[in-house]
Amino acid sequence: MTNLQFLWFLLIGVLFSGFFFLEGFDFGIGMAVRTFARNRDERDVVIQTIGPHWDGNEVWLITAGGAMFASFPMWYASLFSGYYLVLFLILVALIFRGVSFEFRANMRTDQWRNFWEWAATIGSFCAAFLFGMMFTSMIQGMPIDANGNIYGGFTDYVNWFSLVGGVAVSLLCFIHGLNFIRLKTSGELRDRAQKWSKVLYPVLLAGEVVFVILLYLTTDFFAKKPASTWSILIALVIFTLAAWWGAQAKHDWLSFLASGLSLISVVVLIFNGIFPRVMIANNSVNSILIKNASSSPYTLHLMTILTFTILPIVLIYFIWSYWVFYKRLKSPKQAA
Repeated sequence: MTNLQFLWFLLIGVLFSGFFFLEGFDFGIGMAVRTFARNRDERDVVIQTIGPHWDGNEVWLITAGGAMFASFPMWYASLFSGYYLVLFLILVALIFRGVSFEFRANMRTDQWRNFWEWAATIGSFCAAFLFGMMFTSMIQGMPIDANGNIYGGFTDYVNWFSLVGGVAVSLLCFIHGLNFIRLKTSGELRDRAQKWSKVLYPVLLAGEVVFVILLYLTTDFFAKKPASTWSILIALVIFTLAAWWGAQAKHDWLSFLASGLSLISVVVLIFNGIFPRVMIANNSVNSILIKNASSSPYTLHLMTILTFTILPIVLIYFIWSYWVFYKRLKSPKQAA
């Protein structure tokens, strides 16, 4: 494995980390539209919290997919063909979720407005759940042949571990969204988000325990990398506890950052566990390795130059966009 191959494996992990940190609270806000907000005015405010950002946050996923395609074409081909149906459903969920915000704002009848609000809620949940299910099923090993083709049955994709992973990621995103609501609103919405967080964190901790048990039973993470795996899992629990304490003590920034770091910890756990592989096969001989899946050295070299030239400009603009819209939104009762 060369330094450039390792660098691009790391960069793809960073891109997915950024996606789940930023799009995670977007998914949570989407889920909250019909489950958390109680009336149309509250739903307006909840959606406005991510109004300037949600489509920009999704760019991280596009960039991660593009970087995977360019730097590790064999990884891209194996993952996207083997998980074609799951990724298709994720795409449908993201489309319904995306257009729902625009269509809802232009609907004149309550019936259609309610329809698109539910589309936002269900689409956000399905996208988060399917992402969690996909990545957790991937790390337990799939039936891959010598050419990198996945021939999985239903239970290879849908099993207890993948379902728990899907629920865990969905709950992490929902709590992350509630923490963002606390960060971006004041009054009734902020207080209610705090109350909900206090109830949901014990459930999340119990879910993390179940996830760790299934991770131990169904993957080789503990056998191959016990020290780093345990370290990441301990960090995940610490971030969860810190976010819970922040919700109790009304430290909004602490809760938001800690819940985001919890999602990043899950990504780090996955990338740490699969390294130096990119796809894990049931038969270890057929696992796809970083050194075999990457593009040519010239391609990686050129991509590195372009990335580190353009990336600082993109990050400056991205940070600036959040700074412009940093002010809190008032709850409907306060606005009245």
